[in-house]
Amino acid sequence: MSQQTVYTVTGMTCGHCAGSVTEELSELPGVTDVAVDLPTGAVTVTSDAELDRSSVAAAVTEAGYQLAG
Repeated sequence: MSQQTVYTVTGMTCGHCAGSVTEELSELPGVTDVAVDLPTGAVTVTSDAELDRSSVAAAVTEAGYQLAG
């Protein structure tokens, strides 16, 4: 059963930003979909299993941004 988790990513300002974050998060094992809402910085990640927050944070950092909170 898939589950969705919403994260807030700071520093994204354009489509390229969203694409970078989507690309990195999509590479995490089990991730089936990534949806970015640029105005709010909300990133909804759909996955087959619960994701480790540190893995998500590392992927976002790799893209050049940071998780809020």
